[in-house]
Amino acid sequence: MKVKTRSKKVNKAWLDQHVNDPYVQRARKEGYRARAAYKLKEIDEQLGLIRPGYTVVDLGATPGAWSQYLRRRMAAEGAIIALDILPMEPLEGVTCLHGDFRAPDVQQRLEQALAGRVVDVVVSDMAPNLSGIACADAARMAHLVELAVAFSCRHLKPDGALLVKLFHGSGYSDLAALFKQTFLRVVPLKPKASRDKSSETFLLGRGLKKASPNGLDSRSGTAAEPAPLVPIGTNSMPANGD
Repeated sequence: MKVKTRSKKVNKAWLDQHVNDPYVQRARKEGYRARAAYKLKEIDEQLGLIRPGYTVVDLGATPGAWSQYLRRRMAAEGAIIALDILPMEPLEGVTCLHGDFRAPDVQQRLEQALAGRVVDVVVSDMAPNLSGIACADAARMAHLVELAVAFSCRHLKPDGALLVKLFHGSGYSDLAALFKQTFLRVVPLKPKASRDKSSETFLLGRGLKKASPNGLDSRSGTAAEPAPLVPIGTNSMPANGD
């Protein structure tokens, strides 16, 4: 009984914190499906990540807050393709795909949805279901990030960008090294909208180091010159959730 009572107290404390969270309240007021929209918004406003007319792939999109922000930011221009293993309510102006990004046939469907378009930005909020076993959870997270990097190498414009969520801890340094091997510019990010107590952090890679298999030369791509990269806030990286 003591365990159950403590569990109820923890759940109530989390619920109270969630309801009173200023980003949760703002999301409700502004019509976003989740507070996560403000993480992408902050990164975009600081770094000039998204522009009207872009082709953007949103991985781990459900419930759709990032896709909502992208559509508002890009107005009626460009294309947004959202994918998640969980179903997502439709969004106007967003192509929503349901499937596991780890499955080759799902990646093939995603590539078909691109219809030959080269991607300007890939954003990934993917995360595995956590087991509580640190080494296993880190390996699952690393696999998702590695798949996002591989997809980006195949489909990004030479000056395109990949933004991924990951957790600061076991395996982080290896993923940061992978980004440095792949991209010309790499920045660790901790948006203010990310909860302080969470180990969630983000990595942004911009500009592929090698010509991508889509045939574009890194010296003659059509993407606009990227804005200078500046870390957000004073926290370099530790800690979020939703």
